[in-house]
Amino acid sequence: MINRREFFGITLGAGAALALSPAWLRAFQQSGGTLIQRAIPSTGEMLPVIGLSFSNHPACADHAALRAVLKTMVDNGGRVFDAMHGNADAEQFHATVANEVGVQNKVFWSTRGTPPGGSGGPPQPGAATVKAHIDTWLARTKAPRMDLVMLPPQGDPTWLAALKEEKKAGRVRYTGVQVIGDNVYPQLESVMRNGAVDFIGVDYDIGNRERVEDTILPLAQERKIAVMAFFPLGNNGGLSCGSGTNLFRRVGTKPLPEWAAEFDATTWAQFFLKYVVSHPAITVARVGTTKPAHMLDDIGGGIGRLPNEATRKRMAEFIDSLPPVTLDGAPSSQVLQGPAGAIVLSEAVLDRYVGQYKTAAGTILVFRRYGTMLTAKPGGNPETVIYAHSETRFSAGSNFIEFQLDSAGTVTGLVLDQGSQKISASRIR
Repeated sequence: MINRREFFGITLGAGAALALSPAWLRAFQQSGGTLIQRAIPSTGEMLPVIGLSFSNHPACADHAALRAVLKTMVDNGGRVFDAMHGNADAEQFHATVANEVGVQNKVFWSTRGTPPGGSGGPPQPGAATVKAHIDTWLARTKAPRMDLVMLPPQGDPTWLAALKEEKKAGRVRYTGVQVIGDNVYPQLESVMRNGAVDFIGVDYDIGNRERVEDTILPLAQERKIAVMAFFPLGNNGGLSCGSGTNLFRRVGTKPLPEWAAEFDATTWAQFFLKYVVSHPAITVARVGTTKPAHMLDDIGGGIGRLPNEATRKRMAEFIDSLPPVTLDGAPSSQVLQGPAGAIVLSEAVLDRYVGQYKTAAGTILVFRRYGTMLTAKPGGNPETVIYAHSETRFSAGSNFIEFQLDSAGTVTGLVLDQGSQKISASRIR
């Protein structure tokens, strides 16, 4: 099985990725396989299911290696090149590297409709902001139009109206809204129901699926909206520059289960990607990497057989059974002692709290038990250990969670005490 963090000692040193010979690169390709394609519901146009974004990688990775990654994607059937996330320098780099590789007219361009926030503050309200940013992108790429432009659903309403006008004028082919994290899902759902957009973009991976699979993806199917999955290999939990993701850190050195061969997954990356792209609502899964070998590995996640619904459930249960990785990356065995005042509760007591809870804002909190350890996963954030201070009160860093019980001892909800703010959540599962 290919290890994502080490490929025969290849590092991110200057030009290291380019030192891979064509023979080594071909070793990662699937024999005779081609990328699965999915239709954009609003037009029927087909897109390969694996796309690419560098986000803020240009700030910490060798640019020659990133050029090789982009060329590898295009040479192996990929088209979607997303400059949605990252700062202004990262945005510019996407256009620069596409021009340098000579694929600026071969990729399906995806970008935001307003400039990234920075020292000048957030984008200004008004239609002119959207028009000016699209002008910037057309100049950068020398393209007659942008393929996909997305906006945050909680932004100035005039932005989406302006984006629709740009589509009418032929300068944008597809419109969309995108979110990172689930704190604005209510606004996302509202736009999906009323905004007549072609695309949405959401965080989605096998370890971050509850809210997306329960509400967002079914609504996308109902409204015939294409979906771009961000971070299908797992959110990096605040780690920068691809230093590791919670999914890869969670499986660690554990071997891939033998039954993964039933859907042609030969690496953990392909296991994770095939879970995401096997959902019928997903149009494209957007990966990010600094190594061409990893890009080929990711391409393999969109080739061959995909898991059926029963196998998807088995995959999710397998990942859920693994102990979590805490926010600072420490293995669970090192965090059992807990902070001062923490106590150990029985498994029977902890089992009362296992389940899902929903806040008024729509955030889903998932609680799981591993031995005598209880964990919390708030929304799309990483799963982390929480510590008992009584039978109902737990700490999570500087915050506290107080579970609420009815007269029969049944857990009905919780209150998250953040000091200056208290947030209630009701038990839903």
